[in-house]
Amino acid sequence: MKKGQTVADLYGSLVFNEKVMQERLPKDVYKAVHETAVTGSHLKLDVANTVASVMKEWAIELGATHFTHWFQPMTGLTAEKHDSFLSPEPDGRILMEFSGKELVKGEPDASSFPSGGLRATFEARGYTAWDPSSPAFIKDGTLYIPTAFISYGGEALDKKTPLLRSIEALNTQAMRMLALLGDSETRHVNTTIGSEQEYFLIDKSLYMKRKDLLLCGRTLIGAPAPKGQEMEDHYFGVLKPKVSAFMHDLDEALWQLSVPAKTKHNEVAPAQHELAPVFETANIAVDHNQLTMEIMKKVADQHGFACLLHEKPFEGINGSGKHNNWSVVTDQGKNLLNPGRHPEDNIKFLVFLTAVIAAVDDYADILRLSVASAGNDHRLGANEAPPAVISVFLGDELAQIVHSLEADEAFEGHGKSQMAGGATVLPHITKDNTDRNRTSPFAFTGNKFEFRMPGSSVSVANANIVLNTAVAEILKQMCDALEGIPEDELESAVHDLTRKTLRDHHRILFNGDGYTDEWIEEAERRGLDNLKSLPAAMPRWISDKCINLFTAHRVLTRDEIFSRYEILLENYNKAIHIESLTMQEMVRKEFDYGMMRYVKDLTKETLQKKAVLGDDVFMPEAKTIARLNEDAAKIAEKLEKLDADTKTAEGIEDAQACADFYEKTVLSDMDALRQVVDAAEMLIPDQYLPYPTYGDMLFSLR
Repeated sequence: MKKGQTVADLYGSLVFNEKVMQERLPKDVYKAVHETAVTGSHLKLDVANTVASVMKEWAIELGATHFTHWFQPMTGLTAEKHDSFLSPEPDGRILMEFSGKELVKGEPDASSFPSGGLRATFEARGYTAWDPSSPAFIKDGTLYIPTAFISYGGEALDKKTPLLRSIEALNTQAMRMLALLGDSETRHVNTTIGSEQEYFLIDKSLYMKRKDLLLCGRTLIGAPAPKGQEMEDHYFGVLKPKVSAFMHDLDEALWQLSVPAKTKHNEVAPAQHELAPVFETANIAVDHNQLTMEIMKKVADQHGFACLLHEKPFEGINGSGKHNNWSVVTDQGKNLLNPGRHPEDNIKFLVFLTAVIAAVDDYADILRLSVASAGNDHRLGANEAPPAVISVFLGDELAQIVHSLEADEAFEGHGKSQMAGGATVLPHITKDNTDRNRTSPFAFTGNKFEFRMPGSSVSVANANIVLNTAVAEILKQMCDALEGIPEDELESAVHDLTRKTLRDHHRILFNGDGYTDEWIEEAERRGLDNLKSLPAAMPRWISDKCINLFTAHRVLTRDEIFSRYEILLENYNKAIHIESLTMQEMVRKEFDYGMMRYVKDLTKETLQKKAVLGDDVFMPEAKTIARLNEDAAKIAEKLEKLDADTKTAEGIEDAQACADFYEKTVLSDMDALRQVVDAAEMLIPDQYLPYPTYGDMLFSLR
């Protein structure tokens, strides 16, 4: 921050937010834009022209020379095409122009983005459409305008469009339910998200020497360091000065863009950290998380770091996730998942809680698929990540309330209890009515659900599209059952419906340790899916259940569903293929060379010792040479198999069959090769290795 500047001055200083619009726009124009952002009503062109003119002047004052429609294609990244405000005049002068038409609509080349068959290669036209509910901002001298991305035929080619549709679907059904429950004040319902972002920082000079990190985002070979995370000394540990400086600059960069970065700390694994924001409406939160990942990498580079967002960059230690804290709020600011002081009597809370439980149970497979990726398959079920089996954790008090409802018994709550620390100087603190369960994929944490399965590198749009739509469907079913019942019988009907729904979906509730083998066995007995990989989950995406869900609520069309099916499989197959080729190249060109140099030098040293000491003297070097020669033979054999199987995969035309082969055969080959390479690496001095070791990368931060 500049001298004399406060956080309040800095926050949102590069955002065309409500405050700026109120100050600069005519009152009627501001009102129209605000109404569009809140309710999704149509914005007229004359209003857009006024907004564009004011937005341009504001952006130029802050040094912007260009504008871009910023969108989120199905690459998993963001995209942008920059145009200047400049408009030359015949007399040699220039005007700085920006029209309402340019604000509202753009036209990038759609043929170069994944479409899953929605568009032929030669069909290039696509449109970006301004999203007024997500504020424009300035970055790197450019005005960024958040937009949706659709094809010439109107199909969604992005993540924002179906997300907005899912929010509207949930709003429609939530408003129906609230009306039935006697709420006449609420005009609109939205979802909020707080996306905790985990990441690794390593020295950039070391990162540049690792071909696997550069091309794949994760290490494909590498023996573990003598010390990992077993001492548990990194979690919440003192921030190292260079890391603290990075986090300070990251906060300031994010705050300027109104990203509400709140909490920062070391995570469990060495070199692993976390940033957690304050809750925002879902659409803005998704945009802000995409920005957060981009700016993390940019600021890390400025500090001499590389920011790793892969779900499992290092074998054998914690992977990184993105905990999706989700809730439902009204335009009056009421959180419908807030239990209140007496949750057993809070009918709105109980109805929406029941709807979420039923939605997670009915659509657990699609929710699991929403977080599936080649990277996240390595993380789920590992340290500090939930298992692939989806269950819901409620905590003791809510579990007791649910049990009382199911049994139709009165609930006897115990209220808040006080805890004493055992020392007089320590204050008594209020104990929460529920503990936290770090092993649960979907846990209630006070006034929200924490979906802990999303991977660190992906957009959280996918998970929220599924969650919003699934809850909308259950609310629809509940409303259909309740509408038409006489008012004097409605309270009893709501009670009976809630009880029946909870009984029908009790199998999804689990408050225990999700890491145990016993739970996996119990989950199977309950009939819960254990979809361990993306290829295993993919057929569920094109099931009748999934198609009916999304088409019924107009979130995705059948064609859009199948396009995403093709894209997910294609991305998975490409990711594993690149990993296989990278691993083969690293082992052949780098590791084998280093191992042969070491064996050569060790052989020379052994022969010299023999010449001096004689053949009868024990030579430990000879044992090492023999072991490495054995390893070299195994490596050659496993390399040959990996190469052959990768070529076989390249020839499989069916995307699902290809993904199955990559997962079951190619990844298995890679694991087998890695075991031998890593074992050999532990015998080779670091100076012979052509890449940094785990010890170098994980413990190099200062």
